[in-house]
Amino acid sequence: MTDLDIAQKVQMQHINEIAAKLNIDQNDLEQYGKYKAKLPLDLINEDKIAQSNLILVTALTPTPAGEGKTTVSIGLNEGLNKIGKKSVVVLREPSLGPVFGIKGGAAGGGHSQVVPMEDINLHFTGDFAAIEKANNLLSALIDNNIQSKTRSLGIDPRTIIWKRVIDMNDRALRDITIGLGGTGNGIPRQDGFNITAASEVMAILCMAKDIDDLKEKLGSIFIGYTMDRKPIYARDLNAEKAMTLLLKDAIKPNLVQTLEHNPAIIHGGPFANIAQGTNTIIATKMGMSLSDYVVTEAGFGADLGAEKFLDIKCGYGGLKPKAVVIVATIRALRHHGGSPPDEYNDASLERVKKGFVNLEKHIENMGKFGLQRVVAINNFYTDSQEEIDWLIEKCASLGVKAVLSKGWAEGGNGTADLAKAVVAEIESGKSNFQKLYDWDAPVKDKIETIAKEIYGADGVDYAAKAEAGLRTIAKLGLDHLPICMAKTQKSFSDNDKLLGRPTGFRITVREFEIAAGAGFLIPILGNMMRMPGLPAVPASEGMDIDNNGVITGLS
Repeated sequence: MTDLDIAQKVQMQHINEIAAKLNIDQNDLEQYGKYKAKLPLDLINEDKIAQSNLILVTALTPTPAGEGKTTVSIGLNEGLNKIGKKSVVVLREPSLGPVFGIKGGAAGGGHSQVVPMEDINLHFTGDFAAIEKANNLLSALIDNNIQSKTRSLGIDPRTIIWKRVIDMNDRALRDITIGLGGTGNGIPRQDGFNITAASEVMAILCMAKDIDDLKEKLGSIFIGYTMDRKPIYARDLNAEKAMTLLLKDAIKPNLVQTLEHNPAIIHGGPFANIAQGTNTIIATKMGMSLSDYVVTEAGFGADLGAEKFLDIKCGYGGLKPKAVVIVATIRALRHHGGSPPDEYNDASLERVKKGFVNLEKHIENMGKFGLQRVVAINNFYTDSQEEIDWLIEKCASLGVKAVLSKGWAEGGNGTADLAKAVVAEIESGKSNFQKLYDWDAPVKDKIETIAKEIYGADGVDYAAKAEAGLRTIAKLGLDHLPICMAKTQKSFSDNDKLLGRPTGFRITVREFEIAAGAGFLIPILGNMMRMPGLPAVPASEGMDIDNNGVITGLS
């Protein structure tokens, strides 16, 4: 059966029953039908957070198909509940662009899914739409001010860095010209669209602590300069209050359930190769307030999502993970060992051994944060026992336990061993979380630390545009912000062709983007884009809905 087939065969429990498992009164829920609800922020309890156990799920450098972090995260949560622990999984919301493009949805897979799968992968509770509207309100206010003859701030259109957003892969919108058609239609200028998940509003929502903090962060969005080089922020346009109003419901986390009727919280969805790639601080703290264990994930490989989770999100949220789970697949090890895509499913111990260097580097990197590590081998039917046994023994030689995870095929029954291994690492008390770098260090030093310690680079080079960006950052007084590297997810380097564990390379910072509202600096490595395109055969072509409302083809 497909993921959708499996999800549609499960009889969901009413959301009131799911909330009761977390001791939430149904009167506190803002229900979106029978199976979804928003949670009020006053359920967050800092005292309970301090007693909860936060587990971060990350992965080795992924193949184009992905390695199943969400499936493992949900499966691990099922396994923890199966062995008697009170656990909640906290995840990001899917973006419609990848859903209809090539990646598919982000609700897990097989018997490790969150439901209602169709709703979660489509419009869900409208959070993305609210983020889109808040972002585009600011865009409209910017162009309206440029047009104004009485209240103009004197914005220089050539310096505007703010773009409109839409939650769809649409390459034709990357670079556009607006304001054509005469004086009544605005001032012509070059503009473009990002995908909603790449909006700074999304990043801000995920970093905000409450409504007031959200409002302050939105006001701090850097827009560009006036004609006399004065910096302009969203607050100069009085935009932040109305933007916050549009986000009044989106700031509240969403409660749903897993296939085994365990609580799941889903909230926020920034990409990890260009933003922080984690769910909201509010959602993570909500989960920790309501349960003894929280399983959460960070996007793409550990060099991206996990590093940003640990160095940025944990810094702003005051979070301290107790363990990290690194998802690996035999297929990915074959990939990093030189296997071409049409041979990913062909057993090859030689390629697994060669590709292990990639996983080994991620294991080393997570140790630099002082965290206990467990490797979850996301099981595929094409894995040979010889390959599995070798991987378990090799990880053991590094002092790390590797456990076969069969959540896709068996749900919680297939992840109970993984859950026990993770609990054992937490109860050992050996984790002592620490950030990789000091936020107050010079910007170049922070970047070099990430490049050398996490990527294994020999050093960092800066293009002329990047050097100019550093001067702008200094003038704006933003040197103290943490670093959110934007680079390919396919390699430790900035060259997606360098697989495994490359050595002898340098990375190049092409330019900087400034996310003053979200609270981080974004060095751009290589040709990173904030608006993906659709593949030759989009996933949307295989989707349908019948007269009874039954959906097919969604993954």
